[in-house]
Formats: sequence, C-alpha cells, structure tokens
Amino acid sequence: MAPTDQRRSSAHPQAPATMPAPAELIVVTHGTGAPIRASALRETVAAAEHLDTLLPPGARLRRIFGPPNRLPDRLLGTDQEPVGAEYLNYFAVDGAVHDLEAVAARLRADDAVDGAYVKPGAEAPLAPLHTPARSIADAPPVTPDFQARQGYLDPAPAGIDARWAWTQAGGRGTGVRVIDIEGAWLFSHEDLTQNQGGVIGGEASADEGWRNHGTAVAGEISGDVNAFGITGIAPEAAIRAVSIFGAGSAAAIRTAADALDPGDIILLELHRPGPRHNFADRPDQAGYIAIEWWPDDLAAVRYAHARGVIVVGAAGNGGEDLDAAIYDTAPTGFPATWRNPFRAADSGAIIVGAGAPPPGTHGRDHGPARSRLDFSNYGSRVDTQGWGREVTTTGYGDLQGGGDEECWYTDTFSGTSSASPIVVGALACAQGILAAGAGRRTPGELRARLRASGSPQADAPGRPLTQRIGNLPDIGSLVAGG
Repeated sequence: MAPTDQRRSSAHPQAPATMPAPAELIVVTHGTGAPIRASALRETVAAAEHLDTLLPPGARLRRIFGPPNRLPDRLLGTDQEPVGAEYLNYFAVDGAVHDLEAVAARLRADDAVDGAYVKPGAEAPLAPLHTPARSIADAPPVTPDFQARQGYLDPAPAGIDARWAWTQAGGRGTGVRVIDIEGAWLFSHEDLTQNQGGVIGGEASADEGWRNHGTAVAGEISGDVNAFGITGIAPEAAIRAVSIFGAGSAAAIRTAADALDPGDIILLELHRPGPRHNFADRPDQAGYIAIEWWPDDLAAVRYAHARGVIVVGAAGNGGEDLDAAIYDTAPTGFPATWRNPFRAADSGAIIVGAGAPPPGTHGRDHGPARSRLDFSNYGSRVDTQGWGREVTTTGYGDLQGGGDEECWYTDTFSGTSSASPIVVGALACAQGILAAGAGRRTPGELRARLRASGSPQADAPGRPLTQRIGNLPDIGSLVAGG
C-alpha cells in the first residue's frame, strides 16, 4: 500500500467521464485478397508515396499493419495468409488536424483509393451518466477487504463462479496474457502490483476519466490476491495495455495481436458513435456501437483472430438493435469490399452486452438478474453478457476515496465497460484450467461454449429475451466438454 504521506491530491470530487479520443482519418487503397508477393509490396509502396503528395503539409500516411515486409511472417500458417495482401491496403493519416472530411474527399477522388473515411473518436463504454461521487474522506491506513462486495465472483447463476475456478489447477488464469486496449491506467495502484506489465503501445492519455476507467478494468481482471481491497477474477493472468492515443484503435489491435500468443486475450474497451447517433440532437450515447463496424477495426480484429488471439469487445451502450438494417449500409468513404460485421462479415470477436446484477446488490435494483440493461446494445451478434452495474473494483473513489489515487476503489463501475472484463476474466480462468489439462481452446471454440453454456438471460419489462445479450458465463460449464 502507498504510504499516506505520498497520497496524490484531487480537487474534483465528481469522477469525470472519459474524453473522446481524436477522430481518425483512414485510407484504404485498392488491392486483392492474395498472398503477399514482391510485386504487391512494390505496388503498395508506390501507392503510398503517391498518396502522400495529396495530403496537407505535415501530414503523412502510416501503415496500420506495420512494415509491409513483416506481414508475410506474421500471417504465415494462418487462414489469412492466402489473402494477406489485403492488409497492405490500410493506412491512417497522421498530422492532419483540420477539415478531415475535405481531405478524405480529396483522397477518394484518386484512382488508387478504394475508401477514405473519418472515424469519430472512440470513447470508453461506461453506462450513461456514470459520475460516481468520490469520497473526500481520507482512506484508512490499511484498506478494508472488499471481496465480499464482488458478487460477480460468486457461484452461478448470480456470478461466474470464479471462486470455484480458483480451486482448480491453473484456475486463476495462470499463464494467460491479456492486453487491454483503451486510453490510460494507473498501474501503480496498491491493488495492481503483482501481474501488471504496463503500457506497451500508444501514448497513455493524461485524462483522469480514462485513467480511472483503465484502472477499474485491470482490477476486475487481475487485481492482486492479498488481505485488502479487491481480488481480480483471474489474478494470475498477466495484464498489459495498449493506448489508442497516438496510434488509433486498429493499430492498437494489431500491436496487441503481435505481442500475444494463440489463446491469449485482447479486450476492446471502446465504443463510438454509429450512423444513428446525431451529435447535435443526442449528446448522450444513443446510437453508439461496437467498434468492429468500421473497416480498419474489422480488419484488425480479423488479423488478431487469424493469429489465434481471442478478441473480446464491448457491444456498446447505445441501446441499439445491432440487427437493424441501417448497419448494412456503408457510409460514404467505406471501401467497396466492406460488409456489415453485425450480420454478414463475422470478425471472430466475442461481443459482450450488459446485464443486470442480482436485485439488492449494494442495496440497488436494476431489474431481474441477467436481464438486458436499457443502455446495452443487443442482437444476434452479441455473444454473452457481464454485469453492467454495481461492479466493485479499483479506481474512481466512490467506495474509498481521499487524496491518494493509488488507494481509490469503486462500487459502481458500469456499462459494457464493466461487463466485458468479467467475460475476459472468465475466459482467462478457463484457459488456465484447460492449459493444465487437455490444452487451450481456440477463439471459435470458446465463443461457441459461451453461447451454449452459462446462466441464461432473463426477461425484463420492455427488455425481452428477443433483445439478445446472451448468457452470463459460468466458468465450470465453460470448461466442460463439448
């Protein structure tokens, strides 16, 4: 625990929401799904040099999937090797800060370009109006043990039965590596000292909202085993982070995928405004959707999936039916090859909705346990759910606050933000158990098990079972045969 005389001060008793990441200008050049040959490498270099001449002064293209000569080795032996040349087509534009739509239009007019579009800035998928009031009282010399407040650790159907998993060989996530993709973290928190690998890509934001958010996510997954604070679902899993700031979301996914082995896990703690959101009329999160809908993010998730990495993504908090026909229509600037991943172009990711905790958790009632919370997106694309309210973890300071940020805890982490780490923790425990026995499962096998097992979604008034968010994982049934 951090000494009391080193506690950090904060003048803001109200925890801020996260600031959106910068908008991203993405360019997709023409190319075919073929193996990467020397001719393809020459053509993509020439195309990039030409397109650089169309950019504003100081702007340049950056390859989302890294140096093109490294791609063949990264895709060797995967199901994407025969179409690997497609990944040579994706670029982000760095250094352009004004009139991005006009720059995109100029690029689209060039014969080398299949698509050029501006992605809205990604945000953390916290429940709307997530502003827990931070306690201004100093933390005690020794933080109390809050594990009893972590109901999501409990046996099914209330929780995911992490406590059972801990009794099994490998069941604390032993040997599993996780990379969280979002904005910022406080890896010096008193309850995040044992298996935290820090930020390995991007530039962590200085925004307090992002820092609280990432800290809360890390605590859910791999908070330390000790006599105080919280305990992570998979406390022996090794967690690291890649920030979307300075890199963008698709490049962050690629960086994470390259740093992991088959059976490890990427968590996408992001959502962004989709085509139904109107910035002028709806300043809230209505219409926000999972980030895999955008072509470069979809390509990056497929890249990770091809490398055998499990990708878990927040469904988003827009209250949206992801089966709606509006998501089949490509916006201006999307490449001609794009297809809607919610219905037609499976990315391979595990998508997580937000369900209600058991009534009475922390003295509150959000509807029947495992029913869809009203803000959660839903639809046939959503694979599974986690608690979207009342999650006790590190960060924010409404459960324990004071002047030292390294000792803050919350009882109210929420949204598909809090739901997704619960699924990641369950998967990490499962992979640890499986590795100690028959061996890790593939991403596809685990997604199928999540859909076929666990505690079933419940009905709620106005939020019927037909608004699918899937089952709450049960680690015991997740690792069972089948």
